[in-house]
Amino acid sequence: MDQLSLQIGLTPESNCSYLPNQTERLGVVIEPQWLSPEGYDVLIASGYRRSSRAIYKPMCAACSACTPLRIDCQRFTPSRSQKRQQAQMRKLRFEFKTELDENWFVLYEKYIRLRHSTGSMFPANKEQFFEFVTAPWMATAFLHVYEDEKLIAIAVTDVFPDALSAVYSFFEPEHSLSLGTLCVLFQIAFCRQSKRQWLYPGFQIDACKAMNYKTRFVPHQKLIDGIWQ
Repeated sequence: MDQLSLQIGLTPESNCSYLPNQTERLGVVIEPQWLSPEGYDVLIASGYRRSSRAIYKPMCAACSACTPLRIDCQRFTPSRSQKRQQAQMRKLRFEFKTELDENWFVLYEKYIRLRHSTGSMFPANKEQFFEFVTAPWMATAFLHVYEDEKLIAIAVTDVFPDALSAVYSFFEPEHSLSLGTLCVLFQIAFCRQSKRQWLYPGFQIDACKAMNYKTRFVPHQKLIDGIWQ
């Protein structure tokens, strides 16, 4: 992949959000012409991610654990356990919407309270949520999952002509199904149906349990030394 010519601003070093005893530093794109669906389409294929309206990628001085990963949806081959999970999806209703269900905050508040009470998102706050997951320049859809008309999961998803990007998901934390995985499986299925090639689920971090699930979806590619392989 050709190297992009970008102006990048470096954030100060801070404690890593994912790995203990590590610091993180982000490179943030500061040129406004890139802050558009077309610009981000180019940048996400070059290893960048979006958080709020900022586009960034890790540029840590002493660590390279965060590896960009994308799933090849048109060639996706589910594992045995993923086939069982796909069968469970038939009991649920999946729907992309441009607006959130009226009951979204009840679900989000419970998820944050039971799963992330020590994190920066606690206590749950509507304004903070929208600031985190949306950007005024990006087309974002909200994947809703219902069980018997009850809302049980939402996956915030950026939409590109040839890809989807998983931004953030939250779900009923006491549910017996692996709802996060089911959301990814539906995003893959949607890409296949709509002839999109890629799903970008975020950075793969092998040493972080919460961030190392992405390699279970095959085939996938990792961006290593600027080349998807």
